[in-house]
Amino acid sequence: MLAIQKITDPESGEVKILADLAFEIWHEHFVSILSEEQIEYMVEKFQSEPAMRAQLENQGYLYYLAREDGEPAAYAAIVPNPEEESIFLSKLYVKKEHRGKGFSRQLMNYLFEEIFGCGYRKIFLTCNKRNENSLAVYRHMGFLVTDEVVTPIGNGMVMDDYVMTLLLPE
Repeated sequence: MLAIQKITDPESGEVKILADLAFEIWHEHFVSILSEEQIEYMVEKFQSEPAMRAQLENQGYLYYLAREDGEPAAYAAIVPNPEEESIFLSKLYVKKEHRGKGFSRQLMNYLFEEIFGCGYRKIFLTCNKRNENSLAVYRHMGFLVTDEVVTPIGNGMVMDDYVMTLLLPE
């Protein structure tokens, strides 16, 4: 069973733990999908300690750190958008040795409990089109592919993603 901690303070010491976890997961998981150059660039731009602090402080992100037996095992980040009655699931990552244990589902269930009754109608995410394992996990959770996007991220790089959406019960 996971112990999940909500992180909203950009000055929290847990932000470094999140960034270290992101660095490890990204360099292990994405090597078959992205170039090393793009992994380095994306980790620095979106998953580094300064990036996460800015997301918490200025961009409306809420982070969740999941631990198993006290050790960091997974993390997630959401961005609520009350005007559109939606939640953007920006991040959901599980360390390799913890995959297949239902941690993604546990994190999602925790997020559902957090947002239940808050008026949100859907959760959406973007996932690399070549990230077949993650796509399968999201499909298993009920997400459907609703769009395709190619997003320039700088340095001549793009994210080539599916947009996946899960409608929430009223």
